[in-house]
Amino acid sequence: MYSFDSRVRYSECDESGELSIHGLVNYLQDCSTFHSESLGVGLYHMASEHYAWLISTWEIEIARLPRFGEKIRISTWCHEMRGAQAHRCFTIEDDEGRSCVRADSHWFAYDTQLSRPIRIPAGQEGYLTGEGRLDLPPLQRKIAVEGAFVAIPEVTVTRQLLDTNRHVNNARYIQLALDALEAAGTRLSPRRICVQYKTMALLGERIAPRVHNGQDSWTVDLTRTGTDESFAVVRLEGVR
Repeated sequence: MYSFDSRVRYSECDESGELSIHGLVNYLQDCSTFHSESLGVGLYHMASEHYAWLISTWEIEIARLPRFGEKIRISTWCHEMRGAQAHRCFTIEDDEGRSCVRADSHWFAYDTQLSRPIRIPAGQEGYLTGEGRLDLPPLQRKIAVEGAFVAIPEVTVTRQLLDTNRHVNNARYIQLALDALEAAGTRLSPRRICVQYKTMALLGERIAPRVHNGQDSWTVDLTRTGTDESFAVVRLEGVR
């Protein structure tokens, strides 16, 4: 397991003084990248070897959002690696060791020159340290999108949404989904977030969110403008 300690910064909070969802997901991403750096297979190593780890699925459960100034510990571990794929869990705990966030995720190795998935490169064995998967429901590899929807005005991908892989960052899709939900008239305090990433959104592309209401959840399909092709599908459960 890899862990790092932090303190919730003002710049990471929403208007309520709690850690924002965007800040929360960034903590999880930062933990995984720090883990890679600690093993000597981090950002610059991957760039030199022309590969990257890309995420295809998130499952995030939120017990509570830490508040401004709280000390927190963010942890991650890889519980399975096979072929091109890896499964990685995360936790965020408060200063007394109480769970705030638990998450599971599915990743795959990607050749940045050939633009295709590849088998896991050599030298990744250090990720596996024996910890098992968290007691969470199975990952939703395919999130159903069906029925009527509310169309939300499109968003153009600007440089502020990109990461070092030059596509929209994983956390940004979730924020776009929350923004779309609010634009459709629902403001949510998420307690469970599931995401299926399907196609990379690049600079200048246009994203047209579609909000689908369910009985106890909302699904936001972030589509390519003018098509039914999805960049990502985000399922949200929580309290209005």
